[in-house]
Amino acid sequence: MATDYDSPRKTDEDMSEDSLQELQARRVDKGTSTIDVDPDEVAEGMELPGADLSGEELAVRVLPRQADEFTCSRCFLVHHRSQLAEERKGQLVCKECA
Repeated sequence: MATDYDSPRKTDEDMSEDSLQELQARRVDKGTSTIDVDPDEVAEGMELPGADLSGEELAVRVLPRQADEFTCSRCFLVHHRSQLAEERKGQLVCKECA
């Protein structure tokens, strides 16, 4: 729920002056707003911790390292040559790890 921090705040006296009918009307108004959620859609995107995913197959195409790429000797990620920071004793290090 968004809060308008610029609006004037109610004091304790103002809060006690609210009638019971106003408070009940506000509560009823808040309860009438509903959100349409498809339970099947929510369940598809949810992963349970410890779930058995052994039957799942990944459909990812893996390319070999290209000529203009290198593998960082610290984080072991493949980076483009433009990310090369330094070479220490034959070990290539990316800008993030340097």
